[in-house]
Amino acid sequence: MSVPTTGRTTDELTTWLSDRIALYLKRRPQEIDPSVPLAEYGLDSVAALSLCGDIEEDFDLILEPTVAWDYPTVQALATHLAQSLAEPAAG
Repeated sequence: MSVPTTGRTTDELTTWLSDRIALYLKRRPQEIDPSVPLAEYGLDSVAALSLCGDIEEDFDLILEPTVAWDYPTVQALATHLAQSLAEPAAG
């Protein structure tokens, strides 16, 4: 399935998420394994809510505040975001 030019690829989103999560956790992005649950890195509810806000702001999406727990790895979250961005806006 191709992603429209207005969307982002899962790889681009994985990189963006890893960078953002590394910032919150005071780690290098290379230390964030996309398949490891975010809770194992110590991502707390404050950081998860901040991440949700960053996603909403940067990608113009409305998300449930539990999105980081519903999609607990960078891979799962990136895939969810790519699908959300590829969907036509409801009007």
